[in-house]
Amino acid sequence: MPAVQVDDKYRVMIPKEGRDDIKPGDVLFFEKTDGVLHYAKAENPFDGLAGHAVAEYQAGRTRSLREIAQEEGIDVGADV
Repeated sequence: MPAVQVDDKYRVMIPKEGRDDIKPGDVLFFEKTDGVLHYAKAENPFDGLAGHAVAEYQAGRTRSLREIAQEEGIDVGADV
């Protein structure tokens, strides 16, 4: 594990081994647990939801609004 030094403005350089999925401008969350500092990259929650929705669609686990309306006995008409 590489060592880093804190400068006079409390900045540190993240070692190459810890920069796998981060880039300049990313937001990181930090948490201290039992003297160990952990960090995690902040992610836009809508990106996560969109990825989940695409995966569900590709796996065939989605239904159209027309199908749901039909199951509920709602007539949505032909041109909706």
